[in-house]
Amino acid sequence: MNQRNTLKDSKRIVFKLGTNIITNKSGNIALSRVYSLIESMAELKEQGKEIILVTSGAVGMGKKILDIPGKNYDPISVKQVFAAVGQGRLMHFYEEAFEKFSIKTAQILLTADDFSGRKKYLSMRNTLNTLLELGVIPIINENDAISTSELECYKEDDVVICFGDNDKLSALVASKMEADLLFMLSDVDGVYSGDPRADGNARLIPLIPEITPEIESYCFAASKGGRGGMKTKIEAAKIATYSGCMMIVANGKNSGIIARIFSGKESGTLFLPVDQLSGRKKWIAFASNISSYIQVNDGAKQALIDKKASLMPIGIIGIQKTFKKGDVIGILDETGSEFARGMTNYSSSECKRVIGMHSEEIERFLGFKNYDTVITRDNIVIL
Repeated sequence: MNQRNTLKDSKRIVFKLGTNIITNKSGNIALSRVYSLIESMAELKEQGKEIILVTSGAVGMGKKILDIPGKNYDPISVKQVFAAVGQGRLMHFYEEAFEKFSIKTAQILLTADDFSGRKKYLSMRNTLNTLLELGVIPIINENDAISTSELECYKEDDVVICFGDNDKLSALVASKMEADLLFMLSDVDGVYSGDPRADGNARLIPLIPEITPEIESYCFAASKGGRGGMKTKIEAAKIATYSGCMMIVANGKNSGIIARIFSGKESGTLFLPVDQLSGRKKWIAFASNISSYIQVNDGAKQALIDKKASLMPIGIIGIQKTFKKGDVIGILDETGSEFARGMTNYSSSECKRVIGMHSEEIERFLGFKNYDTVITRDNIVIL
């Protein structure tokens, strides 16, 4: 069976437009290109499909508007200012463009916290579902004027990695909204077996049934203007596919790319979904700002992975940072590597008091016992 033929059956689709698709070399909106993509989305909506658009471009647009000369400003603050100025202009453009097809739009600005707290996440999901029911296209962006998660970078293997130019954001939206397809439009044709800009022998990989270490080794850094690159797209694919969602990475600069892919033609790279997590476990697995951890011994790790056991206090060997009951925390092995996540039944201070204890000793040390386990197996996800 040609898996691409199933794409046309997708009911709920998340489109993600990167900065290098929205803007041209001069930093202005690439009008003809983006209008063409919007027209294709409008045609899909006419077919009864639900469309969510995740867009980048506010920072670049604000930079173009303000044209700040070289001064000693804090670089993160300047980018936040660019985002604040550019977001309104970006949204105004989308509003006018979709209005030409009699489509109403709504602006949604999100931060990592909106995915981490379950109440916020459920509220966000309810809002988006209601907009879709009303025939409105939600247009989502990272709230860069407030959040710095996308603007800040970290260094890994001598490569600067950022939040991903909304790559991860689009995958989280697709996961939480139970989308059928995440359609990621970039300035590359798909996933290659190397960096096509430097390796003449790099070949396009049309289908990825599973993300393996070999696939991850093909990652390369972002092109000029973007903040993502193939690394963040692979990370986004992990989130989407483990949520039961297909994902396409394709070149948004190719004319008619959306229609071509929905007709079943082989363009871009298609990631296939794998075993789907439940709604609660999706929230646990892909919580955005994990900063607290429980470290366990090898015996506990084996029990969690092989026996799908709950986490008992006797298996804990350390607590890192603070957390409250009900928080999602990372679970580390003896080497300090995160291999699982879970929603804890006790706070960090309570866990510290029962490290290495048997379950029947919890009440004696805490004065109460709500659970026999620190994390119940139904609230644990192996990564």
